[in-house]
Amino acid sequence: MAARIEHLVTSGQFTLDGGTWDVDNNVWIVGDDHEVVVIDAAHDASAIADAIGDRRLTAIICTHAHNDHIDAAPELADRTGAPIWLHPDDLPLWKQTHPDRDPDAHLADGQVIEVADADLRVLHTPGHAPGAVCLYAPALNALFSGDTLFAGGPGATGRSYSHFPTIVDSIRDRLLGLPGGTVVYTGHGDTTTVGAEAPHLQEWIDRGF
Repeated sequence: MAARIEHLVTSGQFTLDGGTWDVDNNVWIVGDDHEVVVIDAAHDASAIADAIGDRRLTAIICTHAHNDHIDAAPELADRTGAPIWLHPDDLPLWKQTHPDRDPDAHLADGQVIEVADADLRVLHTPGHAPGAVCLYAPALNALFSGDTLFAGGPGATGRSYSHFPTIVDSIRDRLLGLPGGTVVYTGHGDTTTVGAEAPHLQEWIDRGF
């Protein structure tokens, strides 16, 4: 049974620097009929658990630690026994949402997480957050970009722990060299491809966001 990508949209709120915004988040479930990983357990642990069904959840992978991407992770972990993986550079952000619960394991650049017959390679892509990562799955022709790259440009860098020159470096050096047909599965909104976004890098630099 080949690995496949399943998509769930959950709704909630993003809170940082004293502001709160209503958001819809993409939750990506990758695996087969027997085992899966969840990328970004956002807002609704019950809905995610229902989508998983009776399959074994082997990991809850956090692309970064903004609250809207991690708020349901501890409950989902408690329900399934799956470990929560986060890059350690995002622990200060994680603690804003979950002060009494640590992630179970640390993501590292170059690490490979196996699920079904697919490998997810961790790419550390700071800028939107210090510990932001993307996950590249060559066998699925897929890049799970979190909030690093969207259809139309980089993730936001106007708030605490973010830095525009850093996210530009991450996108240019780590992502835009991937095959142009690679589908980019984003943290919010529509999918895109590496090839659709690559020609616009200088435009983003010129506009500053």
